[in-house]
Amino acid sequence: MNKLGLLGKNISYSFSRSYFKEKFQNEKIENTSYENFDINSIELFPSIIKDTKNLKGLNVTIPYKQEVIPFLDKINKKAKVIGAVNTIKITKKGKLVGYNTDCYGFKKSIEPYVKKEHEKALILGTGGASKAIAYTLKEMGISYAYVSRKLSDGIQFSYDTLTENDVKNHQIIVNCTPLGTFPNIDNSPIIPYQSINKSHILFDLIYNPEETKFLKRGREKGAVTINGLKMLKLQAEKAWSIWGLE
Repeated sequence: MNKLGLLGKNISYSFSRSYFKEKFQNEKIENTSYENFDINSIELFPSIIKDTKNLKGLNVTIPYKQEVIPFLDKINKKAKVIGAVNTIKITKKGKLVGYNTDCYGFKKSIEPYVKKEHEKALILGTGGASKAIAYTLKEMGISYAYVSRKLSDGIQFSYDTLTENDVKNHQIIVNCTPLGTFPNIDNSPIIPYQSINKSHILFDLIYNPEETKFLKRGREKGAVTINGLKMLKLQAEKAWSIWGLE
């Protein structure tokens, strides 16, 4: 029995397990299972590799997309530039190879909505997923700035310093923070929503709820709003092709 799984922390809600379970049923993929590896510390990762027979691949989610890197034998070029891994392939020789499929999922999800006027983006949050978003925006020729709680090297804005004008000048806003995820659906990043208009695209990596407060506030201002579901499905399929288990 081939085994696949998701590495993360507090991931009982996870999309991946139900997605792959459904995929295996619909496509009559037998002899393959998918389970959650919910660990409190990345230090427990080697024991998962050691103790799980026939483990062929893993997805990686918050908070281990960066922390897992030192444990890998090899990192795909794109994942190395991004500095975050969300897919691991375990080779026949037992080597661990890291990839990033978030960038693929994000690009394919946002591309249909991007027009000439979408020249600048704000990335809310600085975790592992935000690195893939930054990489993709750069690839698409869109300049970006990070927004975080504190100003530091490479962080152009903090939530306290972000002005209405800044929001007006950045036509794409991507939420890479967990703010607004179920069950805390009344939370949203604190930005000047009054400056959002119909030329904006608001993209939220969260998929549960389907419409976060961040997206709802954007929609009410006429912005195009996109949640993280399509991105997740696309990156999951890309991971499946990397594992090569057909």
